[in-house]
Amino acid sequence: MPPVSARGLTRQALIAAAAIALVCAPVAAAQPTPVDPSAGTTTSAPFTTPNTDNCPQRSVPPKAIDQSEVPAPGRQAPAPLPVPDDPVGGKRLGECGAISASGTPPLPADISATGWVLADLDSGKVIAAKDPHGRYRPASTIKMLLALVALDELDLDKTVVATADDANAEGSAVGLGKNGRYTNRQLFQGLVMASGNDAAHAIAVQLGGLDAAVAKMNARARALGALDTRAATPSGLDGPGMSSSAYDLAVIFRAAMHNKTFADLVHTETVQFPGFPKDPTNPDDVDHPPFTLSNDNKLLYNYDGALGGKTGYTDDARQTFAGAAEKGGRRLAVTLMAGDVKPIRPWEQAARLLDYGFALPASTSVGTLVEPDGDAAAEVTLAAPPDEQSQRATGAVSASAANSGAGNRVSGTTVALIGGIVIGVLLLAARRLQRRHR
Repeated sequence: MPPVSARGLTRQALIAAAAIALVCAPVAAAQPTPVDPSAGTTTSAPFTTPNTDNCPQRSVPPKAIDQSEVPAPGRQAPAPLPVPDDPVGGKRLGECGAISASGTPPLPADISATGWVLADLDSGKVIAAKDPHGRYRPASTIKMLLALVALDELDLDKTVVATADDANAEGSAVGLGKNGRYTNRQLFQGLVMASGNDAAHAIAVQLGGLDAAVAKMNARARALGALDTRAATPSGLDGPGMSSSAYDLAVIFRAAMHNKTFADLVHTETVQFPGFPKDPTNPDDVDHPPFTLSNDNKLLYNYDGALGGKTGYTDDARQTFAGAAEKGGRRLAVTLMAGDVKPIRPWEQAARLLDYGFALPASTSVGTLVEPDGDAAAEVTLAAPPDEQSQRATGAVSASAANSGAGNRVSGTTVALIGGIVIGVLLLAARRLQRRHR
């Protein structure tokens, strides 16, 4: 088990306190056992992959189960992205069920992802797929798109002082602290290795703020030919209009893996990560020491030749994943969307698809990943960002608008109102810190 930071210990303490409070309170009615998405345990019936033969997600993702995509007051949800007349990547990729080449063996069993793509990173050949252009929510795999944009604009060696807004970003966190000092390289490590939404926030601020960063991400998606993709947040937290597809994630992942810095980052297993100073306004606070940051992508540790990738999860997106490996001079990639940890974990599903791909001739193809076209991106007009120093002092512009409605993302069970405010505060704090929106 990798060492945990003081921030991690604080989270565990809150979670433990909430659990004790709940045990002591009588329950009004029987409740279903909660599911930990990362644990692979459940009390529900075995997961069955949704049938996509009739293209249910051709234009929009499945209906949200929470309030994450409710627009902020005064705003409207954007219309669905147009569906191209000709399927991007080839005619067969317009099919919505399982797609494999003629004469190839049956596809692997136990792949619960609703949409997926298996492709060659170098040639761009799509080897097999399921609902490749079906539109789903990307969760934190969209951080690959943020990384592509930011790696072009930011100096990796520049030092950034984290703000309270960075440190308090909702969802999964690498562990930035207010007044902590981090190089952009370290922020990128936190972004792709630990899927830190705090790191995403600190990076997005440098791109002009959350709205500006999202606009740049969407412009890059169009330039790459990822026409099913629209980011709503830099981190992958769900928001109005958010969508992508397994095909688009493969296009984005392929472009990212051709960036040496990104490829090195996702291939890193562990790295030392800075701590941050104590809060001078809190007499009980202490200095937070450096800690060992471990990559959260299990494929990297468990698959021979693994090159790395990116994990993702929200309640609406379910499990999303991108991973790649190299064998015999071939580099293959898998992207998964709207999956689950059943019957096997996402990285294990990716491993089975990789094994399938490596066993086939390099000429096997049902389509291609489109090549980037720099002229395809529409011009994005942005307001001039505020002075960097003042912006980092006051937080990201439009942060509240971009994250509005985010507080109700995780559906939970109703708890008896015994214990009052104390239990409520403990539960909310623990739940916020425990959630893994990767």
